[in-house]
Amino acid sequence: MNTDQLLQVRKDLHQIPELGFQEFKTQEYLLNVIKNMDQSNLEIEQWKTGIFVLVKGKNPSRTIGYRTDMDGLPIQEQTGLPYTSIHPSNMHACGHDLHMTIALGVLDRLAHNPIEENVLIVFQPAEEGPGGAEPILASKLLDKWQLDMIFALHIAPELPVGTISCRSGILFANTSELYLDFTGKGGHAAYPHLTKDMIVTASAFVTQLQQIISRRVDPLDSGVITIGKMTAGSVQNIIAETARLEGTIRTLKPETMNQIKNQLEQFIKGFEISADCKIDVDYGANYYQVENTDRYVKQFSNVVTSLGYSYIDANPAMTGEDFGYFLKEYPGFMFWLGVDSAYGLHHSMLNPKEGAIEVGVNSVVEMIRSL
Repeated sequence: MNTDQLLQVRKDLHQIPELGFQEFKTQEYLLNVIKNMDQSNLEIEQWKTGIFVLVKGKNPSRTIGYRTDMDGLPIQEQTGLPYTSIHPSNMHACGHDLHMTIALGVLDRLAHNPIEENVLIVFQPAEEGPGGAEPILASKLLDKWQLDMIFALHIAPELPVGTISCRSGILFANTSELYLDFTGKGGHAAYPHLTKDMIVTASAFVTQLQQIISRRVDPLDSGVITIGKMTAGSVQNIIAETARLEGTIRTLKPETMNQIKNQLEQFIKGFEISADCKIDVDYGANYYQVENTDRYVKQFSNVVTSLGYSYIDANPAMTGEDFGYFLKEYPGFMFWLGVDSAYGLHHSMLNPKEGAIEVGVNSVVEMIRSL
């Protein structure tokens, strides 16, 4: 596939963003592109809305894995691009259209010129939620290929095209969704003493929740609890019987995540007694930390600089990525690919520069060839 073909693939994929495990059009499109490649060395297998493509090596003793994610986000696109999303309220606002395009470019090069080792390209659904990596691993499907390592990339809007960033150890945090449902007793605004007001209770809960971070977590450790949404009440003169808080928990250690959840549940018990209410908690999707293997990161940095690209050390971030589940099972790494966008990830105006596609393809292919 030449540059113009890859750019068209990216535009096509950008127009059809689909949410997790709903990537039916995306899967069909990818399969059509893959089936137009040289099939001599390819084996294709589907899993739900995902795809696994094995490039058979010439004399394999190992299997190298490369993973890309496929899903979009529930965001209304505001870029005004001529190839804007045709799916209302859905957008590739996290760059997965570039991720898939790069993976196709890598696959095409390897299909025409395979290396000694086997290479497995994993097109994974549902990274944004509810999470596709963990159920893939639970399915034991990967066992048949016996991966020796796996790696992946993520676009970085703040970095210029031609710049790649990575680090050994923790790159992304452990993350957990957080949903809290409060149930009390509603009633007339003039008779608060006959009710159990869940707006007051939920508000007090939000205020005191940060004590878990400030007074229960080691100051030298890292943890974040953010409540991003609060829903309660129906009209100004009725005391709310229910309230809902939605947020996220993020930590740089899995044991800190467990500690925060244990403390949160103690808070819940106390509030249920003091406010005479019921509080239900749901942790939703949980992602494991992305922890990069040192030897592969060092090898990759040499590959990047040998190609003439800029390599910089990354800082750990409280962002989450379910690729961490792959790295829990296999050695490997994830890296940042600069795309130079004025708007960041998950923004309705995200517009990565397409020159990053060639940088991504070259870097991934040369890393695979160096292994």
